[in-house]
Amino acid sequence: MKKKDFYFLAALLLFFAPFFLFESVYETYDTINKNHGIATSFLKFAVLATLGELIALRIREGTYYRQGFGVLPRAVVWGFIGITIKIAFIIFSTGTPAVLEYLGVDRASSALSGPFSGTKLVTAFLTSVAMNLIFAPVFMTFHKITDTHIIWNGGTLRGLFRPIPFGKIFNSMDWSVQWNFVFKKTIPLFWIPAHTITFLLPPHMRVLFAAVLGIVLGVLLAVASLKSQK
Repeated sequence: MKKKDFYFLAALLLFFAPFFLFESVYETYDTINKNHGIATSFLKFAVLATLGELIALRIREGTYYRQGFGVLPRAVVWGFIGITIKIAFIIFSTGTPAVLEYLGVDRASSALSGPFSGTKLVTAFLTSVAMNLIFAPVFMTFHKITDTHIIWNGGTLRGLFRPIPFGKIFNSMDWSVQWNFVFKKTIPLFWIPAHTITFLLPPHMRVLFAAVLGIVLGVLLAVASLKSQK
């Protein structure tokens, strides 16, 4: 471990320690999170998922920052993605149990908010499957497009708001890596199990856990980038 890694870890500990050491800090966060779920979803993903991208950069290039990386525009994009993920959680945690009840699974609609049971586990798993097969590929592709757009515009915040050439970026993507690694491996082997755990948690904890998973996503993005360079 190099000095910069030590400083990076120390900064993380200083940032997160108050939430664990001081009950009042956590209670304040919990209250704000429950009353302003959309806004806190933006902030959680803007901070934690961007943190994951910094770790990914460290894995790929040996540094936590480089010119043109675009930390701020990436944080803005992740913030808005966090909002869509919050909305997706609401849609799929409501809609999937409704479908299960339609198919004959008793009390599926109340299972996710109740105590642990076999019905809750099955409902959480199928909710994760539905979200990751329907929503995740679109979100992952959109993120890759915005990521490329940020790089093409020098990592500036102003460049982020220029028109995105979706067709040009879409055609330039490495679809072998996107399909064979990002879709075929990370979704069934990591995201579906991880989000099964997410849907077993209380509703107000789900987006925070998903944002923490954003750090893991950063590592996966780094692996995908290294694969595309081979």
